[in-house]
Amino acid sequence: MSSPCDPRRAPAGDVGAAVMIVDSRLKAVYDGRTGTDVEHQQLIDHFTSSLTAQEAHDLLDGMCTLIFMYMKWLRMAHEQHDKDVLATVVPNFVHSLRMMHRSVRPEVIPTMTGMLVAAGLDLSPSLWRRQFGEWTRDEMNPLEATALLLAEHINRLTEDQDFATRLITEALSSSEESARRDTDEDPE
Repeated sequence: MSSPCDPRRAPAGDVGAAVMIVDSRLKAVYDGRTGTDVEHQQLIDHFTSSLTAQEAHDLLDGMCTLIFMYMKWLRMAHEQHDKDVLATVVPNFVHSLRMMHRSVRPEVIPTMTGMLVAAGLDLSPSLWRRQFGEWTRDEMNPLEATALLLAEHINRLTEDQDFATRLITEALSSSEESARRDTDEDPE
């Protein structure tokens, strides 16, 4: 039976913009800039305020796609060592979100955790979240934090500070190449 949260039904969104935002946050963390960087926040705010409603939805879907792809990679990596990704990743994730009390309100932690669990079960986090209505303003920072924490976790596991970003950019590149080949082979 097919699930209404099947990832094949989910829009990918603007994965390029989402990975750009997460990568810039990761670089700031690795450079030791963990406090509020006013200039960086202004750039992000300017970027997001310039988005149309559709572009904003695409960015949200893109963040959810990142979460899905990161959890898929983590699930495969954990399965190689006979470990359960949910039992290993989710408790540490919840603990990390709870420590981010200035940017993550406690009442959104269950939603972010649910999205993580959905992705860990091979369901679309975006479609899973949509069944509860529209996104809230309070969920924006936690959504970004969720993707950031997963990317940083992957980078720590691989001992490569650029691995998570490279994972996504390579997937995007191969997807674009495949689409180009399909277009070139189309006889119409």
